[in-house]
Amino acid sequence: MDVSEPASISTGIAQRYATAIFELAKEDNALDQIANDADALVAAHNESADFRDLIHSPIYGRDEQTAAIAAIAAKMNLHPMMQNTLRLMAQKRRLFVVRELSRQLREMIAAERGEVTAEVTAATELSDAQRQNLAAALKEAVGQDVNINLAVDESLIGGLVVRVGSKMIDTSIKSKLASLQNTMKEVG
Repeated sequence: MDVSEPASISTGIAQRYATAIFELAKEDNALDQIANDADALVAAHNESADFRDLIHSPIYGRDEQTAAIAAIAAKMNLHPMMQNTLRLMAQKRRLFVVRELSRQLREMIAAERGEVTAEVTAATELSDAQRQNLAAALKEAVGQDVNINLAVDESLIGGLVVRVGSKMIDTSIKSKLASLQNTMKEVG
């Protein structure tokens, strides 16, 4: 069994919805609002177990899921286009791709603006000043404006793991300790 198949199916579903939203938002000059909506949906997914349960659990019926996502979208003050899309996705039982949809929307909007996204994993939350310094350093390195998508992983102990496109920079203490351990194994 090919385990990548479900992921590619989800990616394809999210891609179709993201493309439709992006094209409509571009025509409507609503890219900024849609970008904010995508960020809000990712934050809700990361922070709320109830939200994750709603979009992933098969326990909820179509009507329950549709009513719940409509109420949540209205409460979050999402753009009407995003609200309508989420209701449609609930009716089609496709809410499980909301996180991937949001990621793809952000990528499309960033590309439209001439920006790149850096996936950054840090041992602790970065302050606003640290984010700005990192964004400036990355902009100098890649020659484009950089959006930072931050995740926190305390197992890194310290430092950062930065991915921009196909490039990865790992300055984490965890990787340095692993490298030291491998070096010591070679000597002994």
